Amino acid sequence: MAFDTESPTLQELLRLQDELSAALQRRFGQTLAVCVTDVVGSVEYFRRFGDVAGRALQQRHFDLVQEAIGAHGGRLVDTAGDGAFFVFPDAPSAAEALSAIQRAASAQNLARPREHHLTLRGGLHWGFVLTDGVSVAGDSVNLCARVAGSGKEEGLAEAELRLTRAAYLELPPALRMRCRALPAAHLKGVEPPVTLVALEWEDEATFPTSVRCEETGRVWTLPRRDLLGFGRIAEHEGVKANDVVLEAASPEATSMISRWHFELRRGTTGFALRALSDARTEVNGVTVGKGCEVPLPLGARVVVARTLSLVFVSPREGIAGTRMP
Repeated sequence: MAFDTESPTLQELLRLQDELSAALQRRFGQTLAVCVTDVVGSVEYFRRFGDVAGRALQQRHFDLVQEAIGAHGGRLVDTAGDGAFFVFPDAPSAAEALSAIQRAASAQNLARPREHHLTLRGGLHWGFVLTDGVSVAGDSVNLCARVAGSGKEEGLAEAELRLTRAAYLELPPALRMRCRALPAAHLKGVEPPVTLVALEWEDEATFPTSVRCEETGRVWTLPRRDLLGFGRIAEHEGVKANDVVLEAASPEATSMISRWHFELRRGTTGFALRALSDARTEVNGVTVGKGCEVPLPLGARVVVARTLSLVFVSPREGIAGTRMP
C-alpha cells in the first residue's frame, strides 16, 4: 500500500523520518573495516600503453584483491575504473589483507619491466555503514576513499597503505608497531583535518627505508617502489632516469659516477643490488661487476666509483614521534 505523503502534518512527517532513520540503522547498520585500493599512475599508463594493456593492469589489481579478501575473510563490494572497494568484519583482518595485496604486487613486479609494474595505494577505516549484505554505503565509505586518495593529492606516486585513527585503534600491538604517524590530512569535504597513519607491510629489519651519504651527510628516503635506480642524471629525454640522483662534492668527482650506476630490486626477503656500470661499485668491501647482482642487507655500505659511500638504513625505528601513541 502506498504511503500518503500529502495528509500528514509537518511534525508527523519529521517524526516518521526519524523513525525510518532509526529503523534503517537497526536493520542495516554495522561497524565494518572499509578498504579502498587503486592503481597509482593508471591514467598515464593507459596513455602510454593503450587500453588493452591498461585493462590488463587493472585486472591484475582486482585478481590480487580477490585472492587476499578470500584468504582473510573479506568481501568485495565493487570495482570501478582502477579502484576496488571491499570490507571486513574486523580491522586486523583488513590490515593483513591490504599488506598481502602489496606484497603480492611486489612479487609479481619482479618478473616485469619497471614501466609495467603495478603500484597500489590503499586506505582503511573502521566505521559505521549501512549494508544489506550486498551494497555498502555511508560516510565511512566516502572517508575511506578520501584516505586512500590522500597520497595522490600530496603528489605521492608510490605504494602506501593509509589508516584512520579509528582503524589504528582496532589493531593489536603487533600491527600497531608497524604503523607510523603521518601529518594530519586535509581531505576534501571532511572537517576537521584527519589523523592518519601509514601501515608498513614489509619488515623494516630487512628492508632499508633510507640511504645516507657519508661524504655529504645527505639522506634520501627510499621511494616505495620495486625497482630503484641510482646514478648521476635526473632525467633522460624527458623521462625520469633515477630515483636517487648521486652528486659528489665537485663536478669532477660527480663525473666519475655513471649516468645509471646501479639499481635495487625488491625481493621477497630484501633488496638485491645490480651493477649497471663498468665504473666501480662495492658492497661491504666487495666489488660487484657490471650485470652482477648481490644481496643488500640492512646497514650495507655501498661505495660508488670510489667517490661516494652510501649506507642503507631504517631510521624510522629510532625517530621520536613516528609511532602512534
